[in-house]
Amino acid sequence: MSLDQETFQLLKDSVQRFVRERLMPAEDHVEEHDEVPADIVSDMKELGLFGLSIPEEFGGIGLTLAQECEVAYELGHTALAFRSVVGTNIGIGSQGILMDGTAEQKAEYLPRIASGDLIVSFALTEPDAGSDAASLKTKGVKDGNDYLLSGTKRFITNAPRAGAFTLMARTEGAGAGGITAFIVPAGLPGLSLGKPDRKMGQRGTKTCDVNLDSVRVPAANIIGGEPGKGFKTAMKVLDRGRLHVSALACGMASRILKESVAYAQQRKQFGQRIGDFQLVQAMLADSQAELLAGWSLVQSVAKRYDAKPFGVTDPEVSMQASCAKMFTTEMVGRVADRGVQIHGGSGYINEYKVERFYRDVRLLRLYEGTTQIQQLVIGKQLMKAE
Repeated sequence: MSLDQETFQLLKDSVQRFVRERLMPAEDHVEEHDEVPADIVSDMKELGLFGLSIPEEFGGIGLTLAQECEVAYELGHTALAFRSVVGTNIGIGSQGILMDGTAEQKAEYLPRIASGDLIVSFALTEPDAGSDAASLKTKGVKDGNDYLLSGTKRFITNAPRAGAFTLMARTEGAGAGGITAFIVPAGLPGLSLGKPDRKMGQRGTKTCDVNLDSVRVPAANIIGGEPGKGFKTAMKVLDRGRLHVSALACGMASRILKESVAYAQQRKQFGQRIGDFQLVQAMLADSQAELLAGWSLVQSVAKRYDAKPFGVTDPEVSMQASCAKMFTTEMVGRVADRGVQIHGGSGYINEYKVERFYRDVRLLRLYEGTTQIQQLVIGKQLMKAE
């Protein structure tokens, strides 16, 4: 699935204009009110942003991952809260259904996900199972043709907005093989939400706990219809999600660099622009080089991902996706740190965008697998090499 290049370029141009003319002017509002305005969400629906990765047969746009990464790069040029609104529908919330779901599940859920009428979240992380996802404790107990789900999910992105969750629960013994992926409607009895998380940055994004107390879910809601396949589904979803986040990190690095260059051009000290000082130029140069390296890496790995059969895990591509996620999210942290340094004292003041972005990008090194988890994925794959 892909758009022809001419049509894709029109979409990309539309997204660039939307970011520049609609989203950037609303950044202060999001920072102040911790909320993405409803009219902007409606505009996102009209632009098709909720269905970027959903095939056309289900009402989406059907981008390849390489094309999706180009769009994510553009969305990364503004407050990350805007991308977060559509992020779970594009990626981790929907892709498990798309890759492994039954024909009936795809037909029922994907069109509503693509239109944005249904927000779907990915519920894997728990209070005692974050990086060690295979040790999750949420249980699914068989009861006739249903399962009773009980447990707590933590830091679930878009949970307050969600109409459904792709949720992992343990239905069998210990380890990854006992985990099953369910589609869980948000309105079921026994499902409740915790209070919204107050985070360091990324104001306007919505995360909270999801609590399950004997929530009755039909066995027909098991993704793919087969228990015990949930961990494999989750890992396949994360490969794609890690490359999306990598592209997002590159877009934000580009925005921070532009803010830094603009400030260095207008701010004067000792009778000249600070950008004329070689030490400031060195910081700008380091950021430019790392950005180009990261973006080239993302584009290369995304093309490799698209070249493999859809929904099939390739350990080499998974390793490369981890390389991209590790490098780009660490890179944007360094670019943000230099941005604050170039701004001097002003970089520590909230009215300057680099202060906000410095806080925002810190999360990119944590979700979709921490930097340390990416190192383990890369190291283990290298040790398997002959």
